Amino acid sequence: MAADEIASVESVWRAVRQEAEAVAARDRVFAATLTRSILDHADLGAAIAFQIGQRLGTVDADRTRLTRIANEAFRASPDLVEAASRDLQSIVLHDPAMKALLPPLLNYKGFVALEAWRVANWLWLRDRTDLALLMQSASSEQLQVSIHPSASIGTSVYLDHATGIIVGAFVSIGDDVTILQNVTIGREQADPDRAPKIGRGVLLSGGATILGDIHIGDYAKIGADAVVTGDVPAGCTAVGVPARLTNCPEAAVPA
Repeated sequence: MAADEIASVESVWRAVRQEAEAVAARDRVFAATLTRSILDHADLGAAIAFQIGQRLGTVDADRTRLTRIANEAFRASPDLVEAASRDLQSIVLHDPAMKALLPPLLNYKGFVALEAWRVANWLWLRDRTDLALLMQSASSEQLQVSIHPSASIGTSVYLDHATGIIVGAFVSIGDDVTILQNVTIGREQADPDRAPKIGRGVLLSGGATILGDIHIGDYAKIGADAVVTGDVPAGCTAVGVPARLTNCPEAAVPA
């Protein structure tokens, strides 16, 4: 898959099914799992809804209910499935260890957590806030990823390793962002206008903390364990505690 190529939802689903059929033919023991997780479903949205139910639910009734809620959201808003398709493709593009679509769909909890957030956000925007918060809580408990349903997140986003990730209320995250483990993004005050805004193509390395009414510019990089409480211009790298800027494009360096 080329870096500038974005396949359609239908193409992604066909590729996933073909991969599942090939694996099932090679491994009869795994075939039953693949049938239940992939081959029994009519489209990508249904397969992702099933994963959300299975990974967030703790008993069969909860799994069924969460799957039904996710299916409702995906049927009502096909753009959610389009976003999920782009997220899945982004994993293959950014993870050098991953060359196929099926393994991250089945095994990457960051992908499931992100799509569960998309459903929770869909509920939040329709004033079904209690159910949205319940999904956030389930994701936090089962997947160790807590994204407030009021946050805003673009597409082609990759939650790498996806343990200990916290995204607070009203945070804004752009397209093509990669977030590693143990990252915290949140407000310093209750004002929703004072939440961090993360630009396009940003890399948030493991353990980074981004707090307050700040903007992280497009394609900036935040180093491991950095604590960022001020703006980071586009293309710059921020490292340290408190964070300092380095490797900035010449135009981003103050006079």
